[in-house]
Amino acid sequence: MLKDIQKNMEEKMKKAVDVTRSELQKLRTGKATTALLDGIKVDYYGQHLPLNQVSNVATPDVHTITVTPWDKSVLPTIEKAIQAANLGLNPISMGTFIRIPIPPLNEERRKELVKVAKKFGEDGKIAIRNVRRDAIEHIKKAEKAEHISEDDRKKAEEEVQKVTDKYIKEIDNLIIGKEKEIMEV
Repeated sequence: MLKDIQKNMEEKMKKAVDVTRSELQKLRTGKATTALLDGIKVDYYGQHLPLNQVSNVATPDVHTITVTPWDKSVLPTIEKAIQAANLGLNPISMGTFIRIPIPPLNEERRKELVKVAKKFGEDGKIAIRNVRRDAIEHIKKAEKAEHISEDDRKKAEEEVQKVTDKYIKEIDNLIIGKEKEIMEV
């Protein structure tokens, strides 16, 4: 029973770290990455499809993203979708593809992005702490139902705390890495 609680808890904590990692990847750092355009949906014949399902998204260099649609008629729609996403990007139609220059970040914008990154990190930590709280509640319920002894409960709670600390440290490391990446000129 305790193993099930711990396994379930660890899976949820891994998901919290993964969500934090994916949110941080979407943050613009002054370098071109296809992850910047991941959340963009394009109206394609009445369906809202992710940009990468209607085009090829590539980064030919660190300051440019190119979007080459498979169906050239959807080019203006893709351009509008990128502008509507409010990412601070200005797509330029080149006839058969769209070129998106990534402007360098100024100091003020870098500091704002660091704050956003820290908020994503804090949200991830909160999710992990909530999972820890739920796991400890389940352990205490198991003790009350006399499925486990008090010593087993204490050992299980210590193990839960160790796992929690491990995943919080992982999120801290993600934030530190992202902060260095953002502040790099």
